Formats: sequence, C-alpha cells, structure tokens
Amino acid sequence: MSEKSFLKHIPNGITCLNLFSGCLSIVMALNGRLDMACYFIFAAAVFDFFDGFTARWLKAYSDIGKELDSLADVVSFGVAPAAIMSALLISSVTLQGFSTDMFSCGWMISMLGYIIAVFSALRLANFNIDTRQTDSFIGLPTPANALFICALSFTVQGDGWIASFTGNMYFLLAITVIFSYLLVAELPLFSLKFKTFGWKANQVRYVFLIFSILVLVFFHWAGLALVILIYILLSILVRIFSDKKQIIKNIK
Repeated sequence: MSEKSFLKHIPNGITCLNLFSGCLSIVMALNGRLDMACYFIFAAAVFDFFDGFTARWLKAYSDIGKELDSLADVVSFGVAPAAIMSALLISSVTLQGFSTDMFSCGWMISMLGYIIAVFSALRLANFNIDTRQTDSFIGLPTPANALFICALSFTVQGDGWIASFTGNMYFLLAITVIFSYLLVAELPLFSLKFKTFGWKANQVRYVFLIFSILVLVFFHWAGLALVILIYILLSILVRIFSDKKQIIKNIK
C-alpha cells in the first residue's frame, strides 16, 4: 500500500472510532450507565470533529468517507442520545407511578425517546443532499442535539430543584418534541468546523468557543445545555445581522 493510499484511509479510521464510541454509548445507556453513555458520546463528538479536519488537512476526501460519516453519526448522535432519553423517560414515568412492563402506558411513553433517532436520520439524510449546507447548517446539527441531551442527563442525575424539574416526564417529552423539530427545521446555524484558523474567517466561532468555555467553567454540566441554547440564539442573531447588512448594501 502506497503512502498516499494509506493516508486517505486515516479519516475513515477516525470515523469508525466515532461509530464504535456510539455503539458503546448505546450499550451503556441500555444498562443504566447514563454517565458512561454520555462520555462515549463526548468521545464520538471529538472523533467526528477530527475526521473532517484530518480529511481536509490530508486532502483525503472520498465518497465513502462522506457516507460513512453520516452512518456513524446516525448511531452516535441519533440512536445513542435517543437511548439516553428513553432511559430518562423510564425513570420519570416510574416516579409518576406508571408501569414500565412491555406495551404498558409507561413503556410506550419511554419509547417516545427514540423519535430523536428518527429525526436525526432525517436530518442527516437531508444534509447529504442539501447543497446549501456546505459552509453552514440548516437545522440543529445532530452532535449539538446529542450533547444537549447528555447535559440534560447529568442535570437529572443531580440534586435540587433543577434535577426535579429536568427529570419531570412532561419536560422530557417536551424536549424530545422540540429538539426533534429543531433537527429538521429551516433554521440557519453557523458551522463549528474550521477550514482555517484565521481570526477574520472565524470570528463568530472563536467568540462562541471562548464564551462556551466560560459558561462551562461556571455552570459545569448544566452549562453544556446552556452552550447549545446559546449556539442556537447566536446563529439566529448572526443571520439577522447578515440579512440587515445585505439589505443596507442593496439600498446603497
């Protein structure tokens, strides 16, 4: 195998680590280890960032790499967070006094968490054929959605009124519906992937990353959920500012 042939497989190898991490996350979620399930999703997110970065760095683009990336993301950022949400719903319906026997009302409610997997797959399939999403996203990216659910899981496992609120069955169902919609909504969001590290081309990304670090330092796991909400809000503000700038330019 030539060096060039070997190098082109490195990004795909990293993508496979993403997929493997997603599989381990599902196993952990099904066994009630939600903390470990979240850690494996974090690992998958790291691999997902570096496979694209490595492909650009090595100029090792391939059709199979694009398809493999989407398949890995369905598992790591679709099925895995859905399994976590289902586990959270099982706990919440139990506290509400529902039975969780198969095909019981409580069991069916907990299975609604897997709607996240369905909408994640729809979002990724649409991403592959949508030519508008080369430098930005339309709809919430699946990794961001998965990380939000992980943050939610850590807050539910905590103490105090926040855990009581976020662990409520109705709140979890609302989050499931709202974020499933955001995955496929016509909502423009900026991409977090760096093509270069220059300030001018990445001002919004750097500001977001710096602010995110500060939020995580002060709020810890709850801050991760806040970071995702800030990401959505900042994207909306960037779009509004961009539209106003374009209108002013057209007037001139």
